Amino acid sequence: MTAKLTKELAAALHATGDSELEVIDPETERTYFLVDSDTHRQAMEALRRQQDRDAIAQGIAEMEAGDGISVEDARKLTRESLLARGQ
Repeated sequence: MTAKLTKELAAALHATGDSELEVIDPETERTYFLVDSDTHRQAMEALRRQQDRDAIAQGIAEMEAGDGISVEDARKLTRESLLARGQ
């Protein structure tokens, strides 16, 4: 869903220049930040990259701690699972 800004919010957003605009929902008291779409996309992509790095680091730590299974065992389990589905 896309909502249009009120004239008041648009004026406040323009007054911030390149900064974000902090707004509060009067019903929930939750705070939101209005930013342009390019800034939002860049922030979301940076967050995804960081989450990927964190997941990889966690996987390496688990592997080094002896948790998990070898690639060979994972392939064997995958092969067995695929064969079982084919029956």
